Amino acid sequence: MVLVATTTAASAKTPVILSTDIGNEIDDQWAIAYMMLNPDFQVLGVISAHAPSIPDPAGYNSYLLLRDEIENRLNMSVHVPILAGGDHALQDKNTPRMNDAVSFLVARSKDFSARDRLTIIGIGATTDIASAVLADRSIVDRIRVVTMAFGSQNDAKEYNVENDVAAWQVLLESHVPLVIGAGDVCQHDLAMHYEQAKAMLAKDGPIGAWLWNEYDAWYYRRVKPLRQDDFNKPWVIWDIITMAYLEGMTKEETKPRPILNDDLTFSHPANNERVTWITGVDSVRLWGDFQSRIQAYLRTHAVPNRP
Repeated sequence: MVLVATTTAASAKTPVILSTDIGNEIDDQWAIAYMMLNPDFQVLGVISAHAPSIPDPAGYNSYLLLRDEIENRLNMSVHVPILAGGDHALQDKNTPRMNDAVSFLVARSKDFSARDRLTIIGIGATTDIASAVLADRSIVDRIRVVTMAFGSQNDAKEYNVENDVAAWQVLLESHVPLVIGAGDVCQHDLAMHYEQAKAMLAKDGPIGAWLWNEYDAWYYRRVKPLRQDDFNKPWVIWDIITMAYLEGMTKEETKPRPILNDDLTFSHPANNERVTWITGVDSVRLWGDFQSRIQAYLRTHAVPNRP
């Protein structure tokens, strides 16, 4: 086992494309805002992803929420391409589900190489990312994938993975470089308490207020519907673990690359393939930077209050 502590972010901008199932929870909204307001990222595009909790057609309805956040909540009238991803999981691990988002991933990857890779961030079902791999096998020599997935290094069961097992089988069986932030690390380091979220965001202008209102509504709807006077239970901002990694705010370890079985168990064949697991997040630094990015953006951009 090799333990790596990342202490500084890259000096150059990181070219990224994000795939997100916004509309499933509230963590996607936080991750999208952090990425879009952060000049460390060279965002080339954002695509939506399906999830069972998003009304059909899931990819399209997620796309509408994605546009709303970028165009209305962040007030970006001019922005990078936003594309609707697939509405359904892969049929099998040999057949891509082609759409404009998949074609976009393949086309943009061609500007990169094994020495200068495009980072694809997956914070939802990885259907479109896996479809891009199936559509053009050479893409694995031009991209890396940074994602929130799996319950832990030993437990494959997790929402994003369960939403498309075949897609994860494609990614793990390919040679694409993979960085994974698992659920157990998110629960340990990215749990956000109610009063903490309120103090951090509620007074940070229209963007902070919107993110706080989203958290507040989700908390009352899902976290404490029967706990009227108890605010002790936090909610986890899962997906932002990917941004923390890219900003050099995590620790990682590189381990043998597993195979994902149909029953959501791991197998560990003898080979030289590796995968990078995030093992810790400097949440104090992350939340401070998150807040500062919002404040800096609001100092130079007019963002109206919206209902």
